[in-house]
Amino acid sequence: MVVKQAADVRLVVFACEAGMGSSLIGANQLKKRVKDLGRDDIKVIHSPVNQIPADTDIVIAHEGLAERARKAAPAAVVLTFRNFLNNAASDRLIRSLTAGEEISADAGPGS
Repeated sequence: MVVKQAADVRLVVFACEAGMGSSLIGANQLKKRVKDLGRDDIKVIHSPVNQIPADTDIVIAHEGLAERARKAAPAAVVLTFRNFLNNAASDRLIRSLTAGEEISADAGPGS
């Protein structure tokens, strides 16, 4: 199980099938929320699931892409969601960053 400390998070990747569309929108929404936390040290990008950068700390992806994300970024915590419009993974990440908690993917699909 991969675990990251909130203070150590530097790169968050919003991953999707082809790297456009929903991941770009999701990444832009998450960028604003991270900026509002005052965490200018965190970079948020979007990427195709098979091209996640090696130095990624957190991956946010639809649950159908979770296994591919884990294979592409084995050192990253993979947080998944079921519904793009109600993205529980982004909400969970923001809560953990705000509280300074450990971040892990223990809660399972749609966590």
